Amino acid sequence: MINKLLLEQLASQISGQLGSLSAGSDLKKNVQDILARQLNKLDVVSRDEFDAQQAVLLRTREKLETLEATVRTLEDSLKQKAQ
Repeated sequence: MINKLLLEQLASQISGQLGSLSAGSDLKKNVQDILARQLNKLDVVSRDEFDAQQAVLLRTREKLETLEATVRTLEDSLKQKAQ
């Protein structure tokens, strides 16, 4: 879901640009509704969702690096035993 504050800011900016045509809060509300519908159609995620996924990816990368180091250590041990 798109951040409500962002929608309000965009709607205010658009309403401000239409100043002489402005019908007050009705125009702002209509612009906000249109923006919300259109932005929700886009294949985007919120900043919170992005940050959460980035944190998951970082933890996964750290685990992968740890596992790779463990495998290297085990492979080295096997090579030494084979000699």
